[in-house]
Amino acid sequence: MQQIGFSVPDWTPPPPPTGETLVGRTARLEKLTLAHADALHRAFEAGGDALWTYMPRGRTDLEGYRAWVAEASHSVDPFFYTLIDRDTGQAVGVASYLRIAPAAGSIEVGFITFAPSVQRKTATTEAMFLMMQWAFEAGYRRYEWKCDSLNVPSRRAAQRLGLSYEGVFRQALVYKGRNRDTAWFAAIDAEWPALKAAFTTWLSPDNFSDGVQKTRLADLTAPIRVASDPTL
Repeated sequence: MQQIGFSVPDWTPPPPPTGETLVGRTARLEKLTLAHADALHRAFEAGGDALWTYMPRGRTDLEGYRAWVAEASHSVDPFFYTLIDRDTGQAVGVASYLRIAPAAGSIEVGFITFAPSVQRKTATTEAMFLMMQWAFEAGYRRYEWKCDSLNVPSRRAAQRLGLSYEGVFRQALVYKGRNRDTAWFAAIDAEWPALKAAFTTWLSPDNFSDGVQKTRLADLTAPIRVASDPTL
């Protein structure tokens, strides 16, 4: 007898992202617009060329960045958000949904670029939580994260956020004239309640003392992941 997948009764594809503002205690995600371009470019400049090593495009001057934002702000896939650090009110990052496949219930997060001023701050983690929360609560079944397999910080971030390692697709892409093997991570809807509880615990003000975390998010998400990245 042939085996088949489990039944998904009354499956209704979720909606594509609509651009609604996503608000947390330390982070706010607004749909990317040209009005964000100058502040983002200024924030990203502190990162130099290294900020763009694993991005499809490289560092540009302000005029070039404005041109990219003008185009990206009208894209529906990828669908771009701007991260606003609520402590400063400044635009300090960009992230997007992409490979949006409502019929399959699958969505990816990517194009993640955070300014040095906000890296390792609570706002970046909360931004990732807000995007994951919107996707699962909108009805998506699968939330993906992919990166260059050589991008160790991105692999570490995916695992810390509770996404399970799913392997490496060899010679998946050519970008900037070089090979990319792509590491895959994902979370599924059955894991979301536990992931949400882990994020809620970590993001609570009670988890911090003078800005220092008491419990690491990676320790909270570790029991939820079904597979860990063997390189980390």
